[in-house]
Amino acid sequence: MSEALGNLLERRSIRAYKPEQISEDELQSVLKAGLLAPSAMNRQPTAMLVVQDKDTISLLSKLNAKVMGKDIDPFYGAPTVIVVLADRNVPTYIEDGALVLGNLMNAANAVGLGSCWVNPAKEAFETKEGKALKAAWGIEETYVGIGNCILGYVKGELPAPAPRKADYIVTV
Repeated sequence: MSEALGNLLERRSIRAYKPEQISEDELQSVLKAGLLAPSAMNRQPTAMLVVQDKDTISLLSKLNAKVMGKDIDPFYGAPTVIVVLADRNVPTYIEDGALVLGNLMNAANAVGLGSCWVNPAKEAFETKEGKALKAAWGIEETYVGIGNCILGYVKGELPAPAPRKADYIVTV
């Protein structure tokens, strides 16, 4: 099996992280993969917001948890969060943002990091607090949250792959 295929097959969503910050080299490798994700007609409508400040991560975690209606840390203690946003004026902004997130997670696994896609970025940045953060960071109003990619060193063992539904592949 090729190394690339092995990486794709071995990647898991990680929900337990060590507190140590990831290295700058690891971060840059993951970001480069996100940067080079395909986009429709090469429009590149996405932006990646890198957050490593503990207070900002805590604030984003609380915004996401509130949207989820839960009193949890949806970032599972990850020391790095990459928020993927995309310009809603581009017809394929959701798909393009999803490709960035996929590249980020697969690259994270390739460099030995754990990752997980945390969904409610769209709703979190639609709140009053989320809009204020975007404005403070100079992010245009047309940019919509696609998802949060949390990154860090895996705490504990890698989880086994979740079972797949029987009709996941249909041959016609």
